Amino acid sequence: MTLESGQTFHWMEFEGGYAGTIGEKGVILRQEGETLHYRGIDPESLRNYLAFDHDLEEIRSSCASHSASSEASLACRGLRIMRQPHWECLASFILSPMKQVAHIRQMSMALRHAYGKKLENSPVPSFPDPSVLASTTEAELRRCSLGFRAKGLLGTARLIAEGKFAPEALVGMSTREAREALCTLPGIGRKVANCILLFSYGRLEAVPVDVWVGRILNSFRSSRAKKLTPLELEQYGEKVMGPYAGYIQQYLFHQARTGNLKLPHDTKASHGKNPKRVTSTSPQKASSPYLAAAL
Repeated sequence: MTLESGQTFHWMEFEGGYAGTIGEKGVILRQEGETLHYRGIDPESLRNYLAFDHDLEEIRSSCASHSASSEASLACRGLRIMRQPHWECLASFILSPMKQVAHIRQMSMALRHAYGKKLENSPVPSFPDPSVLASTTEAELRRCSLGFRAKGLLGTARLIAEGKFAPEALVGMSTREAREALCTLPGIGRKVANCILLFSYGRLEAVPVDVWVGRILNSFRSSRAKKLTPLELEQYGEKVMGPYAGYIQQYLFHQARTGNLKLPHDTKASHGKNPKRVTSTSPQKASSPYLAAAL
């Protein structure tokens, strides 16, 4: 669920597990029960990337009083908000406006194969450095099916390559300051900025509001209530879902995408699938990190 929940766009099924990259390292993962087998990376870096230090029981407890959120959190036991490399996450979500996860994946993989490096252990190339993309043109990037997103990606890559913006500098900023800084970059608005803050900088309170999440949040309100703006929905989500609002929205988002979330006042988020309520039948306590064993 973690690798296929719309946080990241390059992991692929491989040899009974998954192949991908973590930074400049090609990585193979295969889960067997509570053990995660790995190749190509050290265990501490893997634990950090997959956020094994997040207390999932505490996160689930934080939404226990909200039935839809609680059900989604139980159904998504084990799903974690990852800590992705800053540039890779930033660039990937510049590709996301008006696109579904499968389309973002296609663009991301096209960029990797056109401009990334071949790596040991994994058939997935690295994500290209800002300096590499900065030396291209908008027309060249459009050949990777980026469309209008090519302009924003190229502009941001050039700002970073020229030292005018440092993704690492956001680490020491407040969430508000970091969001404002991200929104100065080409191709990044508030929703994309919140995605980057949540999936790369560990700002677990950030709530990205897209069409899916907007419908979900609106469904929690009275059907007669006035329609809220995206900013108002974001603030409403923070209030309803609490200090781990970013985590909870990801559980809800994943359930909606897979057709397993029944919304109180709206069925559009199921996109034609038959919605149903999902509850956990597993007694496993998912807050404990998986053990890791080298392949």
